Amino acid sequence: MVAAQKMSRPAVGALQTLVIAACYYGAGRLGLMRRLTVEGAVFTPIWPPTGVAVAALLLLGIQAWLGIAIGALLVVLSLSSFTSLQPSAAGIVAGNTVAPVCAYLLLRAVHFRTDLSRFRDGLALVFLAALGAMTISATVDVGLLVGTDKLAVGDFWPVWLAWWVGDAMGVLIVTPVILMLYAIRAPMRPTRWKEAAVILVVAGVMVPVATRSSISMLFLVYPLLIWAALRFELPGSVVCALFASVMATVAATEEVGPFYRLSHTEVMIKLQAFNGSMALTALLLSAVITEQRNTRRSVERACQELVEVLEHLTAGNPTPRPPPLEEDGHA
Repeated sequence: MVAAQKMSRPAVGALQTLVIAACYYGAGRLGLMRRLTVEGAVFTPIWPPTGVAVAALLLLGIQAWLGIAIGALLVVLSLSSFTSLQPSAAGIVAGNTVAPVCAYLLLRAVHFRTDLSRFRDGLALVFLAALGAMTISATVDVGLLVGTDKLAVGDFWPVWLAWWVGDAMGVLIVTPVILMLYAIRAPMRPTRWKEAAVILVVAGVMVPVATRSSISMLFLVYPLLIWAALRFELPGSVVCALFASVMATVAATEEVGPFYRLSHTEVMIKLQAFNGSMALTALLLSAVITEQRNTRRSVERACQELVEVLEHLTAGNPTPRPPPLEEDGHA
């Protein structure tokens, strides 16, 4: 039995690696469906593979790095022929692998909880994993473009900013969704399903109108986001944020609605400002609400235990008196 278990561990590890690589590659192909151009460089406003990579590391541990590296290599090779990318492919794969690993190590150092039940967890995911660690991949990838003469030195910072924000958005939007799906256990009550259906219907009408109307109405998304966060905490807020972000990205790449007649740089700035502020609102608001509700439940549980102790003390038999001392027979 022990020998069979030892033999199965490599097989399970290999299977996990293949699944992570396939998910990374699939997320990459999905992200490449919508692209923007800044200073002649093509990038994606949201790069989902970074979110997949960080979530895989948080759920499976550091051993997930190999699947991330394989997935990154497959994405790089799918963009151009192997011979044209051979000098820089290793650097791009390394940058896209090291950045999520650094994000994982930073989150682990601050004792990050994958259920995002504390406000500090939301702050850590935003500032350490998304905004902090993703500077590595942006710096390495854009630096390689400059080093291989595919990008002018003067265009480094605009392209770096677009690349960095795209990677950060992948962590802010995709990672919480994966963590939420992994943590789902019990089904909701029927009344909750009805309210969830109402939110979905409202989102299905309001978000397309807000992202495709010629009048700038992106602000309409925020009341919906707050409603979802107040009623369904992290699951509600991240799903609404993901849907709104996807619809806004589609509108930006098609240059319709609020993004009509804007330059490519203006489209990038407006889209990333909207996606970033919306993701921050969804993540931090849901974390605050969850933390407050957990604190209230802990206080209610402590009060209930105290009441039970008091009832047990008052309903019990009176404390028996000690027996009288026996008199000594000697006078």
